[in-house]
Amino acid sequence: MNIAIVGPPASGKTTIFNAVTGARSGAGAYAGGRPNVGVAKVADPRMELFETVFQPARAVVAEIGFIDLPPSYDGSGRSFSVSGEDLNHLQNADCLMLVVSAFEGRSVPHLDDGINPAHDLQSMKDELALADLLIVERRLSRVREASKGSRASEREPLEREEALLAALRKSLEEGAPVRERRLSSNESRMLAGFRLLTAKPLMVVANISEDQIPGAGPLEESLADGGVPAAVLCGLLEAELAAMEPDERREYRESFGLVESGIDRLVRLARRAVGLITFFTGNDREVRAWQVTTGTTAVEAAGKIHSDMARGFIRAEVVAHGDLEECGTLAEARRRGLLRQEGRGYRVTDGDLVTILFSV
Repeated sequence: MNIAIVGPPASGKTTIFNAVTGARSGAGAYAGGRPNVGVAKVADPRMELFETVFQPARAVVAEIGFIDLPPSYDGSGRSFSVSGEDLNHLQNADCLMLVVSAFEGRSVPHLDDGINPAHDLQSMKDELALADLLIVERRLSRVREASKGSRASEREPLEREEALLAALRKSLEEGAPVRERRLSSNESRMLAGFRLLTAKPLMVVANISEDQIPGAGPLEESLADGGVPAAVLCGLLEAELAAMEPDERREYRESFGLVESGIDRLVRLARRAVGLITFFTGNDREVRAWQVTTGTTAVEAAGKIHSDMARGFIRAEVVAHGDLEECGTLAEARRRGLLRQEGRGYRVTDGDLVTILFSV
């Protein structure tokens, strides 16, 4: 999974990118105008059980890719916009993270000369909708032109596409993102090639100062809208914590009254926005976490591991993390009937330990 981080100038998005990926990119410094790219490890305490059970030579956690895009400006240097190569990066992302600043006591100018995260957030949403609207209008124009000279057999699919695009244009003009629209499977296939930005999962991050941490809750609630997850964190603090040793990090975090890493929470929210779950595989050589979307079948999970496993799929042996934790060993889980035999249509559950039996 890849997440594109976007935000207005001086919102702190590069600081957050550094904290989540462990990078050392300079704030506002983009080599050759290119985005910053990095990877975050997905912390998962469930790995400890599987390591205990298998005693593997290595353990491999899941990863999430992040891309920190340079802010786009108008001539005044004050506006966020989406265009050119940045649009391509956004279209290729699995999820968009919109970063806004709620940082008090700033020493740099802010958009519109004030601290207004709700306004900044709405401005970015409007720009994403505008980018989609331009794509939809161009395609709608082409479809209508193609309909004029089409044969009767060709006209029906063109008319269906025209009706869908016209409806999308209307909803985008009214400020409704595509992801809020209920699309049929046929409509989803019709739109897949357009890679519309407002169809993508979205999450919001507000960057605050250390002094604002105790009262961050109301701001977080106000920014979570329409099912879009929101997180409020101090980017500078999280970047400092990321550079510390684990014991020092824990003590320093607790001094601010924080019981959880802001970065771990941010990653968890990103996974929730996309609808990701984790299943595990294990033996004495390796324990590995795999990320798939909710609803993934056993044969699709097999393909995630290796295409040969999906091609020659026979069955999957599955045990839930909680059941294995209770039993302590695979042998005991099998004795109790908790190590199950599942077919290709079984839908993998978050935390499942999965062993694929296959023949090629």
